Amino acid sequence: MKKAEVGIIGLGKFGSALAEFLSELGHTVIGVDSSSNATKKTEEFLSQTYQADATDDNVLKQLRFMDLDEVIVSVGKSMETSILIVLNLQEMGIKRLAVKAISHEHAVVLRRLGVHTVIQPERDAASQFAHRIANPGMLDLLPLGGNILLQELEVNNWVGKSLIDLGLTSFGVMVVAIKRKGEKEYEFVPAADRTLEEGDILVAIGKESDLLKLDS
Repeated sequence: MKKAEVGIIGLGKFGSALAEFLSELGHTVIGVDSSSNATKKTEEFLSQTYQADATDDNVLKQLRFMDLDEVIVSVGKSMETSILIVLNLQEMGIKRLAVKAISHEHAVVLRRLGVHTVIQPERDAASQFAHRIANPGMLDLLPLGGNILLQELEVNNWVGKSLIDLGLTSFGVMVVAIKRKGEKEYEFVPAADRTLEEGDILVAIGKESDLLKLDS
């Protein structure tokens, strides 16, 4: 996996958690926040963290933000501050930019500004949880459009059949992994001609509407 250099502007709850996870994955993270308390909290897992005003484009230029692989803007409660930082970054030619929106109106403005990725953590989490309630066995809601799900299916009615027999791809569904009954590990890209047994767990990807039609 290619290691990226990522800049995070705003080290509140979301920004600092994102910085920590990216660091754990081996990526280089440069954190910036106007609060000394925020920067101090991230010093234990970030080697490059700066207390600075990111609305000043000179600050971002001095930190060489234009050379980073991606920049995430996660400032607190000020939509105006976020937009000003975004405009500065776009003027610098940032190629990949993600911004946390603090409201629906903020998200609309960011999209009109051409921001590549608009993040709404609470709304996204609520959407995930709603789909988990509606779809038992759901592992993840993938941000691919069209309500694409990654879901577990327990084999019951499909006992004795193979993936070839089922022909799930004709229904717009693909099985990407299987966990045999009693086993702990998944087998990825399972053999299509292997007979399924009762209690096997299939991990399938497809549209929510297509997955709901299946009777495994």
